[in-house]
Amino acid sequence: MEQAILVKYGEIILKGLNRPIFEDLLVKNIRAALRGLNPEITKAQATTYIHLADESMIGDAMERLTKVFGIVSITRAYVLPKEMEAIKEGTAQCLADVLAGAKTFKVEAKRSDKKFPLQSPDICREVGGYLCAKFPHLAVDVKAPEKTVLVEVRDTNTYVSCDKIKGPGGMPVGTNAKAILLLSGGIDSPVAGYMAAKRGVALEAVHFFSHPYTSDRAKEKVLELAKIISAYTGGMKVHIVPFTQIQLELRKSCPEEQLTILMRRFMMKIAERVAVNNKAIALVTGESIGQVASQTVEALGVTNDAVSLPVFRPVIGMDKDEIVERARMIGTFETSILPYEDCCTIFTPKHPNTKPKLDKIKASEQLLDGEMLIEEAVRGIETIFVS
Repeated sequence: MEQAILVKYGEIILKGLNRPIFEDLLVKNIRAALRGLNPEITKAQATTYIHLADESMIGDAMERLTKVFGIVSITRAYVLPKEMEAIKEGTAQCLADVLAGAKTFKVEAKRSDKKFPLQSPDICREVGGYLCAKFPHLAVDVKAPEKTVLVEVRDTNTYVSCDKIKGPGGMPVGTNAKAILLLSGGIDSPVAGYMAAKRGVALEAVHFFSHPYTSDRAKEKVLELAKIISAYTGGMKVHIVPFTQIQLELRKSCPEEQLTILMRRFMMKIAERVAVNNKAIALVTGESIGQVASQTVEALGVTNDAVSLPVFRPVIGMDKDEIVERARMIGTFETSILPYEDCCTIFTPKHPNTKPKLDKIKASEQLLDGEMLIEEAVRGIETIFVS
């Protein structure tokens, strides 16, 4: 029996006259996610239909689709004729193995083709009655069934399936311009990147690398985190910024208690340069209020002053347990906790200033040639594409 994958979306439906733009970008992202599987993709009536020449790859394709933002559900369906007897017999045949292990079920029907002679409640009764006769052990439970049989009568075919896989939701990546993610080796920033991408933001990343104080393994760890996130974003450029000289100059010239916030301001300024050079219009960070010294309200205000681009902080109101839970869900947690230090954990002052004053921070910045240090760091960037 021929099979297909039915993909459905949510928010895109509300986009009015712009909806085709969002749909086309979703199809583009689906095609990229299914690269190598040669999918045949069509769309109609708020549903995207995917046919594979090799149906043994449907399971793999569905797994990939769970990482495509904009999708709210994914269904493995059997393609049947638009004739009631064929629908009943085909449903029983195709779902026999699934229903054999269940005790209760219900049928949900959708009749998109209004010319079909039976309405949705009639289709439910017909198919449900046939399945009860075919599988006497089954009982109907419309409130909490073990299995839900889905029957969709559309313009060209009928699609029958049992249960749906939940998609990631959100908006297709690329519908909301591009931002630069400040990607450390920790738990928070990969989650922030995921959450920004879920709202349609295309991402590139910057990572600050302090050789020889941070090892190549720390760099490889960050590239692995980027690779995990890229499963949701469709690939990602990672800009590796040499940061050692800036940290050494700050430690030599500036008050120790200010080092954390001064380093953060330099990171933001360099990230903004990268953004401008790569046509990005915002920055994304993994900062959460009060989590560390550089993330107090006062410190965040001083950090914001360093740049003119908007700074988005998707995890700003989440506590650590919530961020860890999300990191586990998206698959970054185990990599994030690998014991390889990043540049944020070296040269850390014993007593960092948690309530920095902007005028004092700017006065300290005047003690060194910040513009020269930034330009030197930007010139030394190594860009790596991960997917």
